[in-house]
Amino acid sequence: MSERRRSQITRKTKETEIRIELDLDGSGDYQVATGVPFFDHMLESFAKHGLFDLRLEAKGDLEVDLHHTVEDIGIVLGEALREALGSAEGIRRFGNCVLPMAESKVEVSVDVSNRPYLVYRVDLPNDRIGSFDISLVEDFLYAFSQNAGLDLHVDQRYGKSPHHVVEATFKGMARALRDAVERDPRVQGVPSVKGSL
Repeated sequence: MSERRRSQITRKTKETEIRIELDLDGSGDYQVATGVPFFDHMLESFAKHGLFDLRLEAKGDLEVDLHHTVEDIGIVLGEALREALGSAEGIRRFGNCVLPMAESKVEVSVDVSNRPYLVYRVDLPNDRIGSFDISLVEDFLYAFSQNAGLDLHVDQRYGKSPHHVVEATFKGMARALRDAVERDPRVQGVPSVKGSL
């Protein structure tokens, strides 16, 4: 069996302190504590449906705003994914998931390309899920994609409930990434004609 792809990243600033352990070849086991309950739920869903083992502890200046914590977790999780992938030899590279949730449907596509880009086409009538500002989802995904080296596209096909659309986004991203980082025995070396990502 090939070596497990794991990483451990710690980042400390004046605004946040974040520690992440990530195992791409896990079973979906998680322990997440960000101080933001709804965001915890989204990250737990990401780990569970991606079959990623995730340990995440974050302390941030939540009394100021949730933004620093959510964005910085995106940075650190992206760094953790990139480090765990290493050279990315043998991976499938591309992943796609169309995920329904109640009245909503979201499509997520990913290319593990080391050419980061985010396309986020989500339009919701409400801007909050409880006290959580849903504009932070795009901030998180941008930070995550930039630091992981992902070309990430999120398209809301339809849906009214912000909770359902955001949760479908996280679950769809998990499933798309799970496919993209999976090793394929037919892939020799790095999946690029350039010879590197």
